[in-house]
Amino acid sequence: MTGPARRAARRGIAVAVGCGMLTACGSAPPTPTPTPSSGPAAATVDPRPVLAGPASPEALQSRVPALATREAAWTAALASAAPILPFSGAIDADRRTAHDLALAQPEVLAMARDPQTGAPLRAEVMQVRPLLPADVTEATAACRASRCHRVEIYNYATNATLVATVDVAAGRLVASETRPDTQPELPPALGDLAAEIASRSPEVAAALGEAPGAGDAGMPNVKTALNGSRCERSRHLCVAPTFIQGDRALWAIVDLTDGRLVGTRWTDLGQARSAAVTEKGLQDEAVMATYCERSTVVERDGWSLAYRLTPSDGLELVDVRFQGRPVIRSAKLVDWHVSYSGADGFGYSDAVGCPQFSTASVVAFNGPAIEDLPPADGSGGEADGFAIVQDFRSELWPAACNYRYTQRFELYRDGRFRIGGANLGRGCGNQGTYRPVLRIDVTAGGDGTADTVSAWDGTVWQPWTEEGWRLLDDAAPDTAEGQPLRITTADGGGYAVAPNRGQFGDGSRGDDAWVYVTRHHPDEGDGDLLTIGPCCNADHRQGPEQFMVPPERVDAADVVLWYVPRLVNSDVPGEQYCWAEAVIEGGRTVARVYPCAFGPMFVPLGGGS
Repeated sequence: MTGPARRAARRGIAVAVGCGMLTACGSAPPTPTPTPSSGPAAATVDPRPVLAGPASPEALQSRVPALATREAAWTAALASAAPILPFSGAIDADRRTAHDLALAQPEVLAMARDPQTGAPLRAEVMQVRPLLPADVTEATAACRASRCHRVEIYNYATNATLVATVDVAAGRLVASETRPDTQPELPPALGDLAAEIASRSPEVAAALGEAPGAGDAGMPNVKTALNGSRCERSRHLCVAPTFIQGDRALWAIVDLTDGRLVGTRWTDLGQARSAAVTEKGLQDEAVMATYCERSTVVERDGWSLAYRLTPSDGLELVDVRFQGRPVIRSAKLVDWHVSYSGADGFGYSDAVGCPQFSTASVVAFNGPAIEDLPPADGSGGEADGFAIVQDFRSELWPAACNYRYTQRFELYRDGRFRIGGANLGRGCGNQGTYRPVLRIDVTAGGDGTADTVSAWDGTVWQPWTEEGWRLLDDAAPDTAEGQPLRITTADGGGYAVAPNRGQFGDGSRGDDAWVYVTRHHPDEGDGDLLTIGPCCNADHRQGPEQFMVPPERVDAADVVLWYVPRLVNSDVPGEQYCWAEAVIEGGRTVARVYPCAFGPMFVPLGGGS
């Protein structure tokens, strides 16, 4: 079955301290309990979720006038021939042209109507931006020589996103693709609306002890869910404005599909003081122009490759070769899943990427850096290879509810390579579980058309014949070299895969990773992916499994490897991990970092160590 047909069949590392866009998630909450009413002086805070009481649409619109204005706009849009709410912010002439061209296309307008009855469905333009190199796929190859834009339209009724690629110069639609069960990044106006809804909700005022201002909310455009609420059961579009109070954060879950508060939840932040921000340092325009809008070529130590920043899949390496032989078609980090409660299923689904044309709370900080890898013998002699490192951070990191991540690609002179990164805290809680989702399209040293994945069963290598997954924890069978997987080609090339179990000298505690093998299809990640998978599942359901319905054969096929580690943070003194805090040193406020590194090593068969 082809990629498009299969999709239609579905429903719907050593750390350099210098490091996404946040989307948020949330098992059924316990019975609602009273929230504290004594404000900042409250001695006890009930950590359990509190669901908001019922309210009629009229009452909600009376409380939040912007909801009434928005409802009037919906009424007008649904009565029109093009029942799609246009983009709500200011855009330049090219983006406006792309916007209007997209909304004039029958195949785009069709996504806003019920296919059986033709009734209009609520759909809204969420983003219009120039097409970047990481967006270009086989279907949009014509855009390499033209001025194309990407228009993202979200359907609230079906929880689907249509991505339209428009050639502005030619005045035509190049391609459109509807992605079921996906949500795009939100425009600033929707974040402002969510903050307004939260700040005017009595449950939030009761929890904080007073009604906050809309401007007090952090991360108002962060997509979220609260399991057991309509956000989770009905796949509504929800966001998570967050209010900081001392060493706690109050999450206000706002359902933008229904225009109401769903509930609130407190998390502990741990004890720390916020570091002062002395300079912006993000250099957004330079990063966009140098690393997002073009690729950078590197040739060193026998390796040749290109790298680029993507809109939401972090730093991507493409066309990687060692001594002229293809090794990697593409390697990138498509999501960060962050859970703050195993019982309640509450947290974020993060993405990292370019600093512009997104609503990222954590963005690329400057551009990628290239570092020497010191020789393993510690001699101080010639470098053992090099690493490409990208830093992503919130502007106020390491303050509470701010994040910092790194991606790290290590390339060794003997042909080994490691793909991973690190979480450098601090986050919105001190009991977080982080699961970064790596997509590695490795060509096993051949041309990428006949890869064979095998798993060690304790005695012999067993070929992996069908798409699937397995857990590479301490109980998984290993070879004597600690390599439970290998990828080979018919000509004898290939790599053994060594998951991180804390053996790489980077202070990490191991990955306990889920690994997935899927058959390669261009529409399953060659271009920039929207958020895949929920934030808070503790099992294999991390997103890549959606590309296995129904499962296809992968023996002697072009395959993609997905790798999802499990990183558990701590702020316990002496045991800090995936954590950061601000401390005073030498009369200055500085960040003290306790990183958690991750990522597998790939070792050439017959060489390396």
